[in-house]
Amino acid sequence: MPPNPDSSHAHKGLLAPGKTLAPFGYPAFRAIWIANLVSNLGSMIQSVAAAWLMTDLTNSHVLIALVQASTTLPIMAFGVFAGAIADNFDRRRVMLAAQSGMLLVSTALALVSWAGMIGPWSLLLFTLLVGIGTALNSPAWQASVRAQVGKRDLPQAISLNSVAFNLARSVGPALGGVLISLWSTSLAFALNALSYTLLIVVLLRWRPQVSPPRRIPMMASIAIGLRFCAGSGSVRRILIRGFCLGVGFAGYAALLPVIVRNRLHGSEIDYGLMLGGFGIASILAALFVSNLRRRIGSEAVVGIGTIAFIIGYLILMQAGNMPAAIPAAFAAGAGWVLALTTINVAMQVRAPEEILGRCMSIYQATTFGGMALGAWGWGTLSDYTTIPLTLAGAGAWLTLSLVLLRLLAPMPVKGEGIAAD
Repeated sequence: MPPNPDSSHAHKGLLAPGKTLAPFGYPAFRAIWIANLVSNLGSMIQSVAAAWLMTDLTNSHVLIALVQASTTLPIMAFGVFAGAIADNFDRRRVMLAAQSGMLLVSTALALVSWAGMIGPWSLLLFTLLVGIGTALNSPAWQASVRAQVGKRDLPQAISLNSVAFNLARSVGPALGGVLISLWSTSLAFALNALSYTLLIVVLLRWRPQVSPPRRIPMMASIAIGLRFCAGSGSVRRILIRGFCLGVGFAGYAALLPVIVRNRLHGSEIDYGLMLGGFGIASILAALFVSNLRRRIGSEAVVGIGTIAFIIGYLILMQAGNMPAAIPAAFAAGAGWVLALTTINVAMQVRAPEEILGRCMSIYQATTFGGMALGAWGWGTLSDYTTIPLTLAGAGAWLTLSLVLLRLLAPMPVKGEGIAAD
């Protein structure tokens, strides 16, 4: 059973069960959420600093792009194994191990960078190691949300975790740029290392009441998760929707830097404004997505989110300057959260507790795999055609998949495929 909510607050007003902010009535969720927000801020700061440092170290566009790819590739490559680890071991300890490892790697990166001993390939190695830590941490962290809040408040907790991530994505890039200008990238790396300590302290103090995991050999454990996902019709449809959304949404992030620089003739600050607009819209959407989903259903919310993202593509296609492009960031940010948060919730509530980590890792590998494939595909297409045509292609993909998948792979209805307690 998850910990009881704070009796003095959880049943009043905005913190009443089922309300958007209800998860904050649980002390464990509240502490972990704040610590995770700080950790996400540090990660965003480091991401900006690493990308900026690589532009100083090399002129190779491939190496610069690999800085970003190195953070997502481990999730695709090791995510399923990380899910099995999350289900075979104490999830709190798995998170502690991952956070401690990322603390050590980020500290080493800060020291090597400060000493002026960093090179392109060593920087990629450090970012790859941090990405492996993220891949190990993510399934255990997502699967642990059930131990932090009551079942009724799980969808709101997932939405609030999305708020934390997008709040960090809104503020982190700008903060990272300021830190780099005031000192150097080594300061940004050091602050990221420091950001892990609060979450480590919170996890050390957290004592969730959960049943001990049942140990199963790694490959057999992974096979159980894969068989469940393949055998559950509702989960299969969720995975298909996540993959197709990942492919379609990827064009925005993949092409935004070149759009800002070459089409809109913007600067790094303008790029930061586009990222900030995306993050702000994501936060606002996350605050009401749970209520919207209860009122009109998952299929309708995914549809609205997809249409919002398509509108973002249409705005970007027509924009000739930064003011005209800013609304695209808001449309895409809102659409991103409406669609993907709904998919995430649908997956979490249909995965049995004993294999939840594996199911979430399969979901992440599928969605991130779609994003990676989409980024490569839309980037390649833009090299051979034009950016407006590529944006039109990404929008057409989303439109076609929305129409077809509503018929061929509809979102599960309320109660369908829900895992038994």
